[in-house]
Amino acid sequence: MHNSTAQPLQLNQRTEIVDMLRGWALLGVVLMNYADYYYMGLGTNSAKSDVLENVLQTIGNILFAAKSWTMLSFLFGYGFAVLMANVADKGLNHVKFFSRRMFWLFVLAIINSAFFWGDILKDYAVMGMILLAFHRCSAKTAFIIGMSLFLLTPAVAAYVSSLGIRGGMGLMEPYFPLYKSSNVLNVLWFGLVGTYLFEILSPNYLITVHVVMLGCFFLGLATQKINFFNRLAENRKYLKRIFWGSLAFIGLLIGIFALTSKMKWGWMKYYQPFYFIILSSMIFLVATLSWLHVSGKLKGFFRAMQTIGKMTLTNYIVQNILGMFLFSGFGFNLSLVNRVHFGYYLLFAFIIYVVQIFFSKWWLSRYYYGPIEWVWRQLSYAKRLPIKRESAAYENVGDSMGAVKPAS
Repeated sequence: MHNSTAQPLQLNQRTEIVDMLRGWALLGVVLMNYADYYYMGLGTNSAKSDVLENVLQTIGNILFAAKSWTMLSFLFGYGFAVLMANVADKGLNHVKFFSRRMFWLFVLAIINSAFFWGDILKDYAVMGMILLAFHRCSAKTAFIIGMSLFLLTPAVAAYVSSLGIRGGMGLMEPYFPLYKSSNVLNVLWFGLVGTYLFEILSPNYLITVHVVMLGCFFLGLATQKINFFNRLAENRKYLKRIFWGSLAFIGLLIGIFALTSKMKWGWMKYYQPFYFIILSSMIFLVATLSWLHVSGKLKGFFRAMQTIGKMTLTNYIVQNILGMFLFSGFGFNLSLVNRVHFGYYLLFAFIIYVVQIFFSKWWLSRYYYGPIEWVWRQLSYAKRLPIKRESAAYENVGDSMGAVKPAS
């Protein structure tokens, strides 16, 4: 194995927009995950929603709900392509390397699942192996596969709905006493059981979500194959087209849904295109943030997003650990017993996110990688790698569920 694998990428080799998009997606993840703790308690201690709650839920649904994990899935596909290119440059066995990398990601996912029953890392670890068979495909092929999966999703969603199999949080409710327990082992066991019930036994998640996720992987793979994010300035006109095109498509879908409801048409029984709204909204957000970034707007905001995005894996797992202390019986038990207003769940998430921005900035001024990224990277390369900075000439390489493409 070449010694060059141990070296962090240099300052001019970062793709800033990729880290920034990860940072934005991470904000949505913590907000929506903590909101799930609120919904978790509705079955045992329901309360009427007020105007503020309705407003916050609407904003969350528009900006973040399902857009964050689809964005991270898109970026995972992008990072996969980068990683394969870097591994090829170093002369490593890509199958062996990536298989080992996904194995250790799966191990991290099992640990994370004990803290939070909505873990997504295991999905990346398992579904990521499918990408391995397509790492040499062209951008056009990857794009066609991704679009085909998206077009297939409504039919899959309709089929899954027709099965009438109970899923979701309702399956978890009999196990809530474990989560309310002050025994940390019971709480951790609930996380594992809840993951199995909520994500493995729920057909909507097991089937539909994974079809969408795989489509996002291929879309990210195609994006990297054309080196899109490293040429944002020259791709500005395409950003505008994507921005207006996705916005128009969202408007068209809303109109179709409204007309279908008014006319009481039954075609959605066979083809449910609700994920089209989510996917087009995710693409709209990516285009919006990219357009603002390349235009030089909101520089401070983007620097903050970029900083936390370099440590996505560490920050994501820490958010879940802190969530256990806030919402389980081992901690303050805010999700099932001592429930507070919905707005507080979002406030907790936002405060944690802001603190993580400052912590990430402090950490990365001293170390090349986030702590969990460093552990995962060492396990992937099967060798010890340096973490402490020795020179300011280097910039941290996040390895936040995917490496970052060297600038051309």
